[in-house]
Amino acid sequence: METLLNIVKELRIQKDISQSKLAELVGVTRQTIISLEKGSYIPSLLLAMRISEVLDTPIEQIFQKEIIK
Repeated sequence: METLLNIVKELRIQKDISQSKLAELVGVTRQTIISLEKGSYIPSLLLAMRISEVLDTPIEQIFQKEIIK
């Protein structure tokens, strides 16, 4: 089984962007950002790309695949 880990929260805080502002910038709800940061939501590729652009960080640095045994 695989899951997707991310560092969205860490990068967002580092760049001083609120959850609401990030949600607005990428076109989703704040609840989606909350779920994403908790790891309970896997974003579409398009959303992941938008987040990457807003956070000015390569997508492969933000999202990492983890294999659960």
